[in-house]
Amino acid sequence: MRVLEVSGLCVGYGREDVLRDVSFAMAEGEFVCVLGANGCGKTTLLKAILGILRPRRGRVTLCGEEVHRLNAGQLARRVAYIPQAHVPPFPFRVREVVMMGRTPYLGYLARPGAEDRKIVDEVLETLDIGWMADRVYTKLSGGQRQMVLVARSLAQRPRLLVMDEPTASLDFGNQYAVLDRVRRLSDDGMGVLMVTHDPDHAFFCADSVLTMKDGRILEHGPPRRVIREDSMRAIYRTPVRISDVDVGGGIASVCVPIRSPRPGASPE
Repeated sequence: MRVLEVSGLCVGYGREDVLRDVSFAMAEGEFVCVLGANGCGKTTLLKAILGILRPRRGRVTLCGEEVHRLNAGQLARRVAYIPQAHVPPFPFRVREVVMMGRTPYLGYLARPGAEDRKIVDEVLETLDIGWMADRVYTKLSGGQRQMVLVARSLAQRPRLLVMDEPTASLDFGNQYAVLDRVRRLSDDGMGVLMVTHDPDHAFFCADSVLTMKDGRILEHGPPRRVIREDSMRAIYRTPVRISDVDVGGGIASVCVPIRSPRPGASPE
């Protein structure tokens, strides 16, 4: 079943079109990475999928229903969003932050019930962060806060998880800890759409890669087919080498930028 379908999408600000005739689809359990240079329309695409921006032409369909025909509660039960970084203005406990994911299921002024508390506990244990349930969210490390945001999203019970550079502020180890956990969610049937600037992240966790330039989709397909030396050079204006490396029992692909030669250096 298709969890997301974008058809002939055109979106813009003022008189300017930012997205032009964008079309692609995602299946349940598929992990899709979006690659593209700054200003190519990646964030605008996410805003359209999340119902924040209304299409000028085309449409966005979530689980068979058009996004702009869903109210806020219906939309929140289908899609969850994880930003680059998030620090709330008040020192909530981790359990309270995760409980916020249950808001779409609560009535006006209703308090969380036993079922909501059960779901929050299950999510915390699923992500192996139950030990920090009573810690103050604002005092956690960046990697820990991102894991809490993943937990909050899971508490929504969405069909699609949308992430906008969720590891941008994290160190190397925390980047891949977050990506590994989200990859497991995809393996369990959740659709994941992630914007990233790092082709190696796509090699690590994606089923397919969508490349963008100037508001249009260039390619959409398996990582090794889409992430090539010529395609990355065209998008990022940087020469790279794509190599396969032995990682002990398997082969992994990596994308490595090529340093410019020093002035006056003799060619090899």
